[in-house]
Amino acid sequence: MILTDTLLNLFLNTRKETASLCAPLDVEDYVVQPMADVSPPKWHLGHSTWFFEEFILKPHAEGYREYDADFSFIFNSYYETVGTRVVRSQRGNLSRPSVADIYAYRHHVTDAVQALYEENHKAELNDLMEIGIHHEKQHQELLLTDIKYILGNNPLLPAYSSGIKEHAPQTQPQEWIPMEEGIYSVGHNSETFCYDNELGRHKVYLQPYHISNKLVTNAEYLAFMEAGGYGRFEFWHSEAWDWVQQHSVDSPLYWHKIDGEWWHYTLNGLQKILPEAPVAHLSYFEAFAYAEYKNCRLPTEFEWEAANAYFSWGSRWEWTESAYLPYPHFQKAEGALGEYNGKFMVNQKVLRGGSVATPKNHTRPTYRNFFQPTKKWQYTGIRLAK
Repeated sequence: MILTDTLLNLFLNTRKETASLCAPLDVEDYVVQPMADVSPPKWHLGHSTWFFEEFILKPHAEGYREYDADFSFIFNSYYETVGTRVVRSQRGNLSRPSVADIYAYRHHVTDAVQALYEENHKAELNDLMEIGIHHEKQHQELLLTDIKYILGNNPLLPAYSSGIKEHAPQTQPQEWIPMEEGIYSVGHNSETFCYDNELGRHKVYLQPYHISNKLVTNAEYLAFMEAGGYGRFEFWHSEAWDWVQQHSVDSPLYWHKIDGEWWHYTLNGLQKILPEAPVAHLSYFEAFAYAEYKNCRLPTEFEWEAANAYFSWGSRWEWTESAYLPYPHFQKAEGALGEYNGKFMVNQKVLRGGSVATPKNHTRPTYRNFFQPTKKWQYTGIRLAK
């Protein structure tokens, strides 16, 4: 557990970082929702604020008055035990409250949380505060990827900012890291912060395997496309093949073929594909199909964790072959916070690593991200195993 003063500084800095991600936006950008998975930027600003109001201020700050009773209905995401909420796909209809109102709400709650800590130093709230801070950091990642989807679906493909470099080429030579057969310990095992889905630490038995030191590159994935990979059913799961046919999937998200050359939309605007940069914005279905094409496979999350010290990671969330399931002795927290992870442990695949959108110091080797196998708007990529 980190000290109360350090936690307060982390809270204040996190709040500033979230607002800074929205600084390049025009006010019209704040309310757009091109698909149900994407939340408008102003909803992220409001929801991450509501979290602190709902779980810290309302139950623990004596005399605190709720900023606006409607905000709990608007900004509750999925907490059934808290109350009713706006349907996720309808968040883009929230032209009111205004962006200015949301920022006023943020300042109100930030000031109230700071006052609570400065006046009372309630150490017993530190666990809640730490969860709230990391919850907001999760939303920083979602906010940035949602902004990219919003602007990447604007017909003008406008640039967001020149300050974020998404696609640095990989310079290391391709190597296959050999991993010995044996028993490995996986899961979080320290006093630092983690989510409940990283607990408890346990042993797994792994057969011998090899894992790539590099992520699959744009050039390598383009070779799969040019070999007719999207039209060869032998590479695909049955459900995936139906998905490809139904949605006419034929390339990673944001790729555009212009005058015979492949370009892709980035946060810096439309740019040519860099051949040696890691490919991004792929679904699990596509990652699996590519591995089949290469006569390889995706690593399990345990294989990934056992080998992570031997390769660099963090530029892409990496699909694994593991279903998102609870670890031994997993226990959900009491109350609404018990809904944070446990109820999503069905029909999803685990991703490991992190991405260029992940805030600093927010990921770790035991971090378990998870999405349905069709999702590709996050910075998702491929590392092969065999």
